[in-house]
Amino acid sequence: MNPQHPELDTRAVHAGRADLTALGVHVPPIDLSSTYPLPDVESGGEAYDQMAGGGRRLEGQSAVYQRLWSPGVARFEEALAELEGGEAGIAFASGMATLSAVLLACVGAGTPHVVAVRPLYGGSDHLLATGLLGTRVTWADAGGVAAAIEPDTGLVVVETPANPTLDLVDLQDVVAAAGDVPVLVDNTFATPVLQRPLELGATLVLHSVTKFLAGHGDVLAGAVVTSEAWAQRIRPVRAVTGAVLHPLSAYLAHRGLQTLPLRVRAQQEGAQVLVRWLRGHPGVEQVFYPGSDGDPTRLIGRQMAGPGAVLAFDLGSYEAAAAVAGSCQLITHAVSLGGVDSLVQHPAALTHRPVADEAKPGAGILRLSVGLEAPEDLIADLDQALLEARLAPREMETASR
Repeated sequence: MNPQHPELDTRAVHAGRADLTALGVHVPPIDLSSTYPLPDVESGGEAYDQMAGGGRRLEGQSAVYQRLWSPGVARFEEALAELEGGEAGIAFASGMATLSAVLLACVGAGTPHVVAVRPLYGGSDHLLATGLLGTRVTWADAGGVAAAIEPDTGLVVVETPANPTLDLVDLQDVVAAAGDVPVLVDNTFATPVLQRPLELGATLVLHSVTKFLAGHGDVLAGAVVTSEAWAQRIRPVRAVTGAVLHPLSAYLAHRGLQTLPLRVRAQQEGAQVLVRWLRGHPGVEQVFYPGSDGDPTRLIGRQMAGPGAVLAFDLGSYEAAAAVAGSCQLITHAVSLGGVDSLVQHPAALTHRPVADEAKPGAGILRLSVGLEAPEDLIADLDQALLEARLAPREMETASR
């Protein structure tokens, strides 16, 4: 190991902890203060202007108020920025609050037009489609980004692997097509363990921290990693709107980063076992998983270090998908993903419910986030659920006689 450039696993453990020795502690303390003492009125006002205006808190300054700065949140931001290779991280109360702040920063700069590549997470799609925050959206496929850009385009939004069907997008191609327009990449599914969009030319990397980064289903949080210049545009939006991350959530998310590389790789191994089994099951029409079709895009190994731990599969009908989701006994039927336990859900009916019909996932598709359970146990659960789904129509027919 080069001490000046440690491996990702080492950085995941130690990032954001540079001040602990000076504090005389071994783990990050949790500071729940909502307000902070002011040495005097003048210095308090200067500190307020510094942070509310988008700057970092300067050494020796009062933090003034938790909506402007919190030490635990700052540690998490620093750690995530280091893992993604960015200059600054800005944490929020949720992933959607994060996207909202970025969009508002674009609107405030007079560049309200967004080019978005589908598929996206349903909440992101819905927010853009409604224009709720004053943005306009042009939907495009990856090859149509350049043609969709207008004089007031402030952002190109892409998610890869995409939610829920794991579509891959070549980020270098999108960045080249975008030209001078900043590219935001939702990196929630891949995490910095498998993909680092900033190294491929992206300007902003967004995470639903709720998912893999925190990793235990007990945190609601979001974050964006970017340049310091962009951070200074986004921090004022967070300060004004108040979409701040609570210190306890920041502590839990920061702790989650320590095991992130181990969890992602182990969950990915389990997902690959399940993909092979599902592809051979007669009740499954199609499996969606990066690389499972031979990777015609050749992005696995070039853009991504691996295919990840989320997959989707098509059972051909809503009735079959609903029956399987409801029949799982070990796998929890619930939205969200990226935790240590496996979750299955029906995107069209839940996470992508508000998405326009032309972009909604198929009615027979289920999304599965693979946890840390033994793959053979997950297979056994899916096997009995698939059997239950095949028997269910006959049982209903018998009951009606």
